[in-house]
Formats: sequence, C-alpha cells, structure tokens
Amino acid sequence: MDKNKRKELQDEFKQIKVYMGVVLVKNNLNGKLFVSAYPNLKNKWMTMKAQLDLGMFGNLQLQKDWKELGEDAFSFEVLEQFDTEKISDVRWEVKKLEKQWREKLQSYDDKGYHKRPANR
Repeated sequence: MDKNKRKELQDEFKQIKVYMGVVLVKNNLNGKLFVSAYPNLKNKWMTMKAQLDLGMFGNLQLQKDWKELGEDAFSFEVLEQFDTEKISDVRWEVKKLEKQWREKLQSYDDKGYHKRPANR
C-alpha cells in the first residue's frame, strides 16, 4: 500500500466517532444481570460473545452459565452511550457509569453476576 493511501485510511479511521457506555447482558432464564461499562462500545457484543464462546470471559459465573445454557439464553442491550469527544477523563466516567447502573439495577448476589461492593 502506498503512503498516500495509508495516510488517507488513517485519517478516515481518526474521524470515526467513539462512544463509551454501559451494556447489559441478561440471563433470560434466571433473570441474572451482568452490567459493565466500556470506553468504546464498537463491536462490544461481538467481542464479549467471542470471549464467552472461547471460555475466556472475566466473570466466571457468567462464563459458567453461558457454557451450560448457551448463547440463546442471553440477551444484550446498550443501556446508555455517550460521545467521548467532549469527555476529558473517559476512564473515570466509565467507572462512575458502571457503578450507577449496577446500583440502579441491583445486579448483585442472586439478581446478578457481580459481588456487592465492600464499602456498603
């Protein structure tokens, strides 16, 4: 690939908007919720499904249920998304959003795949 074409493709890539946000994975059989926030939502469900299919997902309880019940037992939803262009500290905002949504949905213990925060 010549240098001009490469630069053109790089410039196009830089113009793609990036959205941060919160996703929900719901076990439709038992109602358990997995809530997580990410600095880039692009293709997030595809990435999560690939990790779950390969047995490499970070949440062991969700991974276990996925293996036992299969993909059809789960649904995926973007709960909230924001353009990152005007946000100065994306990582801080992602952590804050995740905490807010986990609290709102109470995705702990029997209702979810998360451990209740220790500072309660």
